[in-house]
Amino acid sequence: MSESAMRRTPLYSRYANHEGVRCIDFGGWELPVQFSGIQKEHEAVRERAGLFDVSHMGEFFVEGVEAERFLQHMTTNDVTQLEPGKAQYTLLCYPDGGVVDDLLIYMLNPGKYMLVVNASNIEKDWNWLQRHLPTEGVTMCNESDETALLAVQGPLSSSLLSSLCEGTDPLALRPFTFILDARVAGIPVLLSRTGYTGEDGFELYVAADQAEALWDLLMEAGEAYGLLPAGLGARDTLRFEACLPLYGQELGPDISPLEAGLNRFIKLEQDDFIGRDALVKQRDAGIPRRLVGLEMIDRGIPRTHYPVFAESSEEPIGEVTTGTQSPTLKKNLGLAILASRYSVPDTILEIEIRGKRLKAKVVPLPFYRRNLSAKR
Repeated sequence: MSESAMRRTPLYSRYANHEGVRCIDFGGWELPVQFSGIQKEHEAVRERAGLFDVSHMGEFFVEGVEAERFLQHMTTNDVTQLEPGKAQYTLLCYPDGGVVDDLLIYMLNPGKYMLVVNASNIEKDWNWLQRHLPTEGVTMCNESDETALLAVQGPLSSSLLSSLCEGTDPLALRPFTFILDARVAGIPVLLSRTGYTGEDGFELYVAADQAEALWDLLMEAGEAYGLLPAGLGARDTLRFEACLPLYGQELGPDISPLEAGLNRFIKLEQDDFIGRDALVKQRDAGIPRRLVGLEMIDRGIPRTHYPVFAESSEEPIGEVTTGTQSPTLKKNLGLAILASRYSVPDTILEIEIRGKRLKAKVVPLPFYRRNLSAKR
């Protein structure tokens, strides 16, 4: 795709303020992979605070007297447990149990919801939902282009936002709750205690035409907290250490949510949702593959799609979905989807890296958990 054909977020103009910025084509979007360096940005989020532009994500609004019933049928989690001010992680599945997408659902008001979907799946998700939309009682609106999304992540994120919020206390928010009509330095936002880094943090949904002003305010106020802008590179290493799945790698049409270890978001006891029967059958027959963590014993870095072998096997038993050197743990780690019998911790396996089979061992997940006792 040519540079001129790539889409840009409302914050694109702000990227040029940083000499080290490097943009890439990310699913048709021209987005920063880094501003000052992936390692530096990763450490800022783990130790202080980072600011992400994630305005490429999609936002759908679902409304009507049948909205809850519709979403209950379409998604794997239990929408009936939501109430205004709460959000939940969930998935859309195909009838065979494969994943259409993973997403967040926000209950804004009774009968009105916001769905936040992956940027690369906006058109596919919209068409999938429209295909199953009842003839009456539910309306859908795609406001992805009108909505910008900024994420402030890290142990000092709550202190930073507390200094800017008017009439609301971000510290009062529990994970997966939100304030619909918060104001950050006078700018109206939906303020959500959610994120994709494994750290404490917030996501701020704002009108696209106010995104630049919000970014500037956060950057200015964030200087006192060591805030750095962070790109896609740090976003990926952060979510990887926390073992948060990435659609297209740990999830997809060929990887079920049960194989990905997302059982707690799959309510198989609830009324029928699309894909439920296939997932029940998979559970009852024994889940054939599982997502596992691997730590290299030999020197090498596992990368996406590298084949994984049992020590004595000639044929692969699975493949790496994501792998890198962990910036926090300083270890070469990988996530892999493997035949279930090889998922026991301390099992020795081999990964083919540049034509050589190098030893690795299965380790518990997640690789990283934030220190909940640390001062915030």
